[in-house]
Amino acid sequence: MSFVSVLVTLVFVAVALVVSYTQRLDLERDLVVGAVRALIQLLAMGYVLDVVFRLASWPLIALVLAAMAGVAVQNAGQRGAGLPRRFLPPAVGIVFAEAVTLALLLILRLIPAEARYVIPISGMIMGNSMVASGLVVNRLKAEMRARRGEVLSALALGASPRLAAQIPLRESVRAGMIPTVDALKTVGLVQLPGMMTGLLIAGASPLQAVRYQILVMFMLSTSTGVASMLSGFLAYRQFFNAAEQLVLPAEAAPAGGERGGAAR
Repeated sequence: MSFVSVLVTLVFVAVALVVSYTQRLDLERDLVVGAVRALIQLLAMGYVLDVVFRLASWPLIALVLAAMAGVAVQNAGQRGAGLPRRFLPPAVGIVFAEAVTLALLLILRLIPAEARYVIPISGMIMGNSMVASGLVVNRLKAEMRARRGEVLSALALGASPRLAAQIPLRESVRAGMIPTVDALKTVGLVQLPGMMTGLLIAGASPLQAVRYQILVMFMLSTSTGVASMLSGFLAYRQFFNAAEQLVLPAEAAPAGGERGGAAR
């Protein structure tokens, strides 16, 4: 695919711009900025990976993975706006999910310990873990607000913060895993995911492409599960102070105060 062909693909962005303008969605600026950023970021990553693949240096590979993790944590942390340590849950969730999943892949010899395998696979792991962590924290904020009365009642009856937040936490972790679970149910029937599509376009046999896609789908069930669980268990504690009182984020604070729930 030539660079000219890449530029021609901007026609797809133009279609989206027309839809946004005619329907007054006010997304034109975001679409342009997003398209430009995607073009620059992907080209830059292409040059970086070309160098990393040729040098095959593990310190350099680790640096690339750290940069990817940093961006993922920064993005997922935005979902926790209002929480005192909003970047901590996604940071632990994403990094731990990456470490566990990649370690299993390498120990079980499912992928070679080479940059051209480790970096793209890690990108999939961290990308899906980022989405899962963001969904968990965002859903947890909504659940704690919606179930504020239930949580306060449980605290008043002597329940621990963990027990009082059990239902919001469970629903939040479920929310983080649902996209992956739904993808497992429909893969091959509704969509041919990225790994499989890329291999088919590159000329691999359909059966080989399927085997790699199965690997990816199953490994993502581990990474999103770990990221969702850790993000949820670290995030729920931030809704309670040292006295085990419910403290909601500022933007969700209701008027007045209650015992155990003086929201700020």
